[in-house]
Amino acid sequence: MKKIIFRKLATDCLKFFLLTIFTISIIIWVLQAVNYLDFVVEDGHGFLVYFKYTLLSFPKIFSRIFPFAVFLTFSYMLLRYESKNELVIFWNFGIKKISFINFFIKISFFLVLISLLLNALIVPYAQDKARSFIRSSDLDFFESILKPKKFIDAIGSLTIYFNKKNDNGELENIFLNDKTNFNNSQTTFAKTAVISTKSNKKILTLYNGKTINNIDGKISEFKFSKSDFNISKYSSNTTKYQKTQETPTIGLIKCLLYFKDSKGAENENTLKIKNCLFGNLENIYKELYSRLIKPLYVTFIITISLLIILKSKSEHSFNVNKIKIYIFAFIFIIFLESSSKLINTNLIQNLSLSALPFLFTFIIYLYFLMKFKNIKI
Repeated sequence: MKKIIFRKLATDCLKFFLLTIFTISIIIWVLQAVNYLDFVVEDGHGFLVYFKYTLLSFPKIFSRIFPFAVFLTFSYMLLRYESKNELVIFWNFGIKKISFINFFIKISFFLVLISLLLNALIVPYAQDKARSFIRSSDLDFFESILKPKKFIDAIGSLTIYFNKKNDNGELENIFLNDKTNFNNSQTTFAKTAVISTKSNKKILTLYNGKTINNIDGKISEFKFSKSDFNISKYSSNTTKYQKTQETPTIGLIKCLLYFKDSKGAENENTLKIKNCLFGNLENIYKELYSRLIKPLYVTFIITISLLIILKSKSEHSFNVNKIKIYIFAFIFIIFLESSSKLINTNLIQNLSLSALPFLFTFIIYLYFLMKFKNIKI
């Protein structure tokens, strides 16, 4: 009978957890997807790239919501069971409260494993995959980023300006400036320009204008009646390089092992792992902390929600205790999200911070043992 009761409790909690985390994640994902419209409106990427990028951002949102959803789920379920006097059934069947807590801790191990897989494997892969779509995309919606009487600098080193777009679809009084570096630039003026596609390349055909070249301080210019300007050779200014957050976890671990000897700084280019630089060690430590240590706090977060069973709803201090638990939990979740800022290149300090989830869980478990020391249930 005890197994049936525990099985029902676990099923109810996991069902509500899935409902909670998916609902909140989808709401945030939709709101964030609206912001990602800039990829189309301002950066000129196609809607297919936009859809793939936003879809692959979902795992990251899911992982960030995970701790909050865990606490909300288990605290709500315990309060619901208490309000319906269902927790009394556990105590009447001879289930000790410490056994009840041990059961939830076992459930937390399963959730910790899911969180670890999500943060260490799925999220980095999804982020890198999303970035790959940006890296491989061209300016499918080049026309959408062009706005009259506004300098457009969203395309590589190229700046575009035009006065207006006439009824024939021509851009009037257009200005182009391609500044490849500090000493070299090319400036082009034209009365009109037409956007077209030739051999799957985006071409800007210019009419009646001139081009001024500045190469190492030497000025030259030539006039033209018609000239084709290849837009396809330029790319969006959207960040395309692989970030530390997108680097596989195993690569970051190998990088730390490589630099554990200070001599590694002298040969930092010999390891073929992106973002594996001696000057990037702090970011690598922070990223590994977020992926491998933060998920371990799930057990502690669940034990915080279990503080609810210390008081019965018949006690006058029950509501006050409930409010205190929620305040403490939310403050802790805020600390958890900001704790990465405490990580630096000091290995001892990082190891100390990494031990906190075990220490916190141990302390609160001792607290439960002390509370139940003189209680039979």
